[in-house]
Amino acid sequence: MGLLSFAIWLPILFGVLLLAFGRDTNGGLARWAALAASLVSFIVTLPLISGFDNGTAAMQFVERFGWIERFNVNYHLGVDGLSMWFVPLTAFITVIVVIAAWEVITDRVNQYMGAFLILSGLMIGVFAALDGLLFYVFFEATLIPMYLIIGVWGGPRRVYAAFKFFLYTLAGSLLMLVALIFLYYKSGGSFDILAWHKLPLTMTQQSYLFFAFFLAFAVKVPMWPVHTWLPDAHVEAPTGGSVVLAAIMLKLGAYGFLRFSLPITPDASHYWAHFIIALSLIAVVYIGFVALVQQDMKKLVAYSSIAHMGFVTFGFFIFNELGMAGGIVQMISHGFVSGAMFLCIGVLYDRVHSREIAAYGGVANTMPRFAAFAVLFAMANCGLPGTAGFVGEWMVILGAVKYNFWLGFIAATALITGAAYTLWMVKRVYFGPIANDHVRALTDINAREFGMLAVLALAVLVMGIYPKPFTDVMHVSVDNLLKHVAVSKIPAQ
Repeated sequence: MGLLSFAIWLPILFGVLLLAFGRDTNGGLARWAALAASLVSFIVTLPLISGFDNGTAAMQFVERFGWIERFNVNYHLGVDGLSMWFVPLTAFITVIVVIAAWEVITDRVNQYMGAFLILSGLMIGVFAALDGLLFYVFFEATLIPMYLIIGVWGGPRRVYAAFKFFLYTLAGSLLMLVALIFLYYKSGGSFDILAWHKLPLTMTQQSYLFFAFFLAFAVKVPMWPVHTWLPDAHVEAPTGGSVVLAAIMLKLGAYGFLRFSLPITPDASHYWAHFIIALSLIAVVYIGFVALVQQDMKKLVAYSSIAHMGFVTFGFFIFNELGMAGGIVQMISHGFVSGAMFLCIGVLYDRVHSREIAAYGGVANTMPRFAAFAVLFAMANCGLPGTAGFVGEWMVILGAVKYNFWLGFIAATALITGAAYTLWMVKRVYFGPIANDHVRALTDINAREFGMLAVLALAVLVMGIYPKPFTDVMHVSVDNLLKHVAVSKIPAQ
């Protein structure tokens, strides 16, 4: 077993052990065990960063051995510049989620922590899988722990939200399974994803495959108009569920476009690019206006996530390096920023038990340290230069202007909308006079909450001020993918 296997199976093993403990009366042992497990799992991913070779587009840290040998299914793992950063990001967010739940979750603590650890390993498996069937197993298996997290520890309408989340994402993935089976037979009985990249496919075959993959990944991103499950899932999910959903799970769909849609169906990707660009710009512009009218903080940030992920798919399908690299950077930065935004809402909800913007006002007067962090993350959500939220969106806009000035101009207007709905929320929640007795009774964040938010603030600032380590990793792989997509895979007549 190599580093990737340890990164996948360590959290899953620890999660299963936590479930096997049975119900812990006070949850103390489960909390410490989960924290230790998540920290070990995160430490295991650090050698991936230090040992990664930025100069090659080849897969690194590769592991491969037979799994279901009768059907030539292999346990095949590896990462390149497109996927490497998502492995430590997933493990890092899991540590934050465990700390965030320390005092908040008091019922079925071991099951809650175990579900998140198992989910962490499964999501890392999606980013590392190089066998089509293995990818599908990990991709679908992530639904189970998240379904339970929403359905057991969620809000009043948690069962409805959990069913909607599960049905949308499962239904979208069924056609992907058909596409994987077709590629298996087309390639002579192989599930090797990298071999599928070289298959000569007719334009008709590529188009069918493109839309089979599109339905699976578009729902997961989620793209407009298949986004309606996300606000419900976010509103009803516990804080940790919202953090993981926004920071990591949405990225599974965007990553699928990079690993499947673009390299396997390059001609169809070019042909249908304007369709994807149109849907992405609708998400960027229209959903921004939808966010403006939200009264619930979680719903506002949920719609904000849809708009920000619109930049990702937009960047991928303008077929230049700035746009594609910007889309990947946006995925990483959104993981930090959106996760931090949901954590801030969770801090307020734990004290007041309301997510309504109208229930607050003047929070900065009673929680000054917390307000400083919350405003920083809100500025990053606006795309303020010097924060992580700026880098990816700016790269995508530059790439879009290079592709088509007017498309870049339309995308740039989203920065104004994003600033409008974020600052409107900040003004009404944090500034002004103290609005009511609930706000007057608030106490500032404790050491645990301060440390959790401080680490995320550091990540947001470091990535915003010095994004070079992130872009250097992906540069060669992005360039290689663009060269691959530029060459037609339609067989000669």
